[in-house]
Amino acid sequence: MRNKAGWRKAVLVVGVTCLLGGAVRVASQGSKSSTPVEVKIDNFSFSPTPVTVPVGTTIKWTNHDDIPHTVVSDDKSTFRSKPMDTDETFTYTFTKPGTYTYFCSIHPKMVAKVVVQ
Repeated sequence: MRNKAGWRKAVLVVGVTCLLGGAVRVASQGSKSSTPVEVKIDNFSFSPTPVTVPVGTTIKWTNHDDIPHTVVSDDKSTFRSKPMDTDETFTYTFTKPGTYTYFCSIHPKMVAKVVVQ
């Protein structure tokens, strides 16, 4: 039960932080959550950024804008979404530690970062 309670707290912190538009840091609790960490695409920006997560975490991006966006790693090969229309999503599971910067290939000034520990 201890790990479940810890993850509930982490999810609560992530949710509150996302609502406030700040960076998210998710502490490792020893077991991985099956619930993806949410990143919102809205008003030509990714939020929150940066996101810090443990290895094995899935990030889910959701486009809330009225125009298409993509999610593409800076190296253009680690992850790459198709153009997402309004309310479409893209997920990626981070299996290696590192800092992953990414952008929207349609709007290259839209940039963000995921830190995997």
